[in-house]
Amino acid sequence: MFEKKIGLKIAEARKRIPLSQAALAQKLFISYQAVGKWERGESMPDITTLHRLAEILGADLNYFFGQFPSFVGENSTNESLENQSTEWTGEKQRGKQSWNMSLLNLRDGDFSRLKNLHEKFRSSNMQNCLLVGSEMSGLLLINNHVARCDFSNSDIRKSQIRNSNLENNQFINCSLSETEFTGSSINNCNFTCADFTGATLKLCSLVKNTVTHTLWKHTQFMDTHIVHIIFEGTLDDCTFENCTFTNATFQNTTFRNTFFKNNRKMKKVKFIDCKADKLSFAFLKNNQAHVTGISLLPE
Repeated sequence: MFEKKIGLKIAEARKRIPLSQAALAQKLFISYQAVGKWERGESMPDITTLHRLAEILGADLNYFFGQFPSFVGENSTNESLENQSTEWTGEKQRGKQSWNMSLLNLRDGDFSRLKNLHEKFRSSNMQNCLLVGSEMSGLLLINNHVARCDFSNSDIRKSQIRNSNLENNQFINCSLSETEFTGSSINNCNFTCADFTGATLKLCSLVKNTVTHTLWKHTQFMDTHIVHIIFEGTLDDCTFENCTFTNATFQNTTFRNTFFKNNRKMKKVKFIDCKADKLSFAFLKNNQAHVTGISLLPE
């Protein structure tokens, strides 16, 4: 059980100092009973408390998730800590810090500018966390609930986000190129200046998201419900297939080589001061869109 692994690590580090449960609790401004529950695996500290524990116990944060002794002090150096970095699952990553926050409830944690995340947040519940400027390319999120987190300026390229719920998150100036969103609900997120080049959104629900100055190029929307969203800028070589539009608007949008097929409720989509090439214009008309707000681009 993961909680018991963490508890054993806390007890081991505490006794090494040595420090009593009461003394450790006093430093953390909590009860000694809470420390006892951690060490017995009955509960687990949140990630913010783990950061503080690492400082107090003289341990690298990875120590709590690994199978190696990584104490700062006697017989230990920063260089050796980096080279010993090992996930609690046993995967070795020589010379790199290896974080694994999967299957955890994470609140108010600061993971900004971390690297080598990949699958490290799988099936986790994340709220009010900071991941600003992090290296997250190749990230795998499955069955995650992520709310009120800030991913601004992070690299999330070539990632896979499946069956997850994303709400009220900041993805400002993020790279999401070639990322695949599947079966996910994405609500009230801010994607200002985000890059969706080559991204795919399939069987998703997009509700009230901000997409100001967002880059849409070779982006595919398939079997997706698009609700209360205002698109602007240029859609270049994009695809909308089997999508449903509810209170959606395209404003000051330029369509280039953009494909529309079997979309529903296109009659209710608003087009304001938009431009399209002949091919995109024909696809829109074929989907019964009201094209009065669209002018043809010069050939």
